Formats: sequence, C-alpha cells, structure tokens
Amino acid sequence: MPAPGTGVPQGFPAGGGQAQRPLSVVVAGGGTAGHIEPALALADAVRRARPDARVTALGTERGLENRLVPARGYPLELIPPVPMPRKPSPQLLRLPMKVRDSVKRTREVLDRVQADVVVGFGGYVSLPAYLAARGRTPIVVHEANARAGLANKIGARYAERVLSATPDSGLSGAQTIGIPLRESITGVDRWALRAPARAHFGLHPHAPTILVFGGSQGARTLNTAFSGAAEALGRAGVGVLHAHGPKNTVAVQQVRGAPPYCTVPYLERMDLAYAAADLVVCRSGAMTVAEVSAIGLPAVFVPLPHGNGEQALNAQPVVSGGGGELIADAEFTPQRVIDQVLPLVRDPQRLREMSAATIGAGHREADQVLAKIVLEVAGQ
Repeated sequence: MPAPGTGVPQGFPAGGGQAQRPLSVVVAGGGTAGHIEPALALADAVRRARPDARVTALGTERGLENRLVPARGYPLELIPPVPMPRKPSPQLLRLPMKVRDSVKRTREVLDRVQADVVVGFGGYVSLPAYLAARGRTPIVVHEANARAGLANKIGARYAERVLSATPDSGLSGAQTIGIPLRESITGVDRWALRAPARAHFGLHPHAPTILVFGGSQGARTLNTAFSGAAEALGRAGVGVLHAHGPKNTVAVQQVRGAPPYCTVPYLERMDLAYAAADLVVCRSGAMTVAEVSAIGLPAVFVPLPHGNGEQALNAQPVVSGGGGELIADAEFTPQRVIDQVLPLVRDPQRLREMSAATIGAGHREADQVLAKIVLEVAGQ
C-alpha cells in the first residue's frame, strides 16, 4: 500500500530520505488460550520476518492475555469486552451500547499505534477490532475452529483475506492454512528430547507413558477417569503425566515398583510434556489438535460436550486419517481407560502408525504462511 502522497510502499525510504515508521500490526485474539496462542505465534513470525515491526495485542482485563501476552514480550492494550449472548436475555438489550463503547476505545488504540493491519482470531476482542478497523485499516481474519464463531463471520465481510484452520469452516472463500503455532512446539524433536523430558517430570525413562490434560483449567471427566484407572495402569507398567488443572486436585494410588504417576496443576513446558509421551489423552480444542498433529503425537480425543459441537469436528480430520481415536465425554470412564487406552499405549506398532498419520495432518508452517499474507495485506 503506497504511503499517502508518495507512491512508495510504507516502511521504505521515499525519495532517498529517512525510512518511514516501522510496520504496525494489531492482533485481536483475547479471552482463551485458543485465541491468544495463534495470535502470539503470528506475532513471533512477523517479528522474525520484519524485526523492526511493532506488534500490539488487544485484550480485556479478565482474559488470559493479561498473563500470556506480556510474558511473550508484546504490549497489551485493554478494551471493553463484547460478549455475545447465545440466547435472548437482558444482556442483549445492552449490547449496542457496549459495542459502541468498545469500538470507540479500540479505534483510539488503532489510531495511537498507527495500525497498518488488524488480524483477528475470533472471540470477544475481535468483534470490536473488526468494527473499529472497517473502512479504515485492512483486516485479516483467521478462524481456528472447524465451525466459525459469530465474530469472525462478521469480520469476514470486511476482510482483505480470510484464512481457516480446516476446510468448510463456514467462512466463504477462506483459504485453509492450519493454525499458527509456536516454534517451541513445531520444532520439537520428540525422540531427541525424550530422555531429558522424562527426567524433568520425574517419569520412568523407558515405560510406555500417557500424557493427560484438559486445557488450562483441567477437565473433570479426564481427572475422574484416570484417577480411577491409576492402579490398573501402574500394574500394567504404564507411566502417566497428568495435568489436572490449577483449580482441581487428583488423588491416585501409586503402585510399588511401577512407573510413577506424576500429577501437576499446569504444564508450563508443553514441549517437554509432548516429548515425554507416547500417547496423549486430551480435549480437542483447535489449538490442541493442531499441536498434536504438528509433532506427530498419537491421541485419544475426548471432546467437550458443550458449545456447538466444534471440538468433535476439530478432531475429525486426524481421527479419519488414522492419527487419533475419539471417545464421547459421557462414555469416558475408568473402565474405558483400562479397556481402550491401556492396550493402545502398550502397542508400539499401532502408535508408530498413528504417529505417521497424525503428522501428515498437521500444518507446521502456518505461522510463516499467515505472516507472509499479513505483510502482503499491509503493503510490506
């Protein structure tokens, strides 16, 4: 995009003079880790491509972005959230006023940072970002879920480019590129890291090992099923690394002489957790499915039974390709762990086949692909 009155692309010297201001990218993906992590992966990729670029994240005062964004070294601008009620309620009547206030505040941020492009990933923060940028700043939309949310459906109407993690997301004309992931995940060599990863968590160095987690807040169904099956897993010679969530606790019966069953509230080093495991049992949020696919880790997915069924849809391409299995939440019991998960983790040949199928379904370079598109849209 030429700089006004110069005919020269922004970020390049005009007429032999000083270079113009650095490229300014605004990412909107606050609320949950599933929205924040792709935004930060894009931010990292933009910085690698353009070290002088300035990337600003939008968020709300209650979202996880307050912890995750500053920790990655990016400035965070807080705006009022715009939650979209799923059913008619008194909140719906107050929505227009909330939208106006949030759009006004967001527009002030875009003007202050001189945004060249706004990249939205859905959620409460993206809707005001799209409306504030409409007709003023180019928009790029990325949809991570298999079924697009309302914010991205609105943003796609005004976007220069629309991208998605999977085909048939519900966004017309979307280009499928996968989900941007951190290099610390896409660069994991599971076999090279296995020994130090297992030592880090206190796991048995050689025993078949299952990784269990249900997201940043844990998952009651997974916690109950695995704590009930812990003794059987130990007697079968299987180790477990179980992240139960910071608000939950898990009591397990350790079997003398068996591989350890290690419980932690939260996994700060997901790269090491993935490297330590032979099999993962987890929910099937879009980010989780993308990470598992990218590194080739066999998976048993237990989709959340809430929402519009997007978690089951997220897992379907991996399951259909032979890289994972799917068990309904209501059917995931201690006995199901013993009958289905235990034999699977003790079958090396089956795990190798699943790993090959899983990694084939991944998009390891989605962060670089999206960064290139964002730079193109910004005229850089």
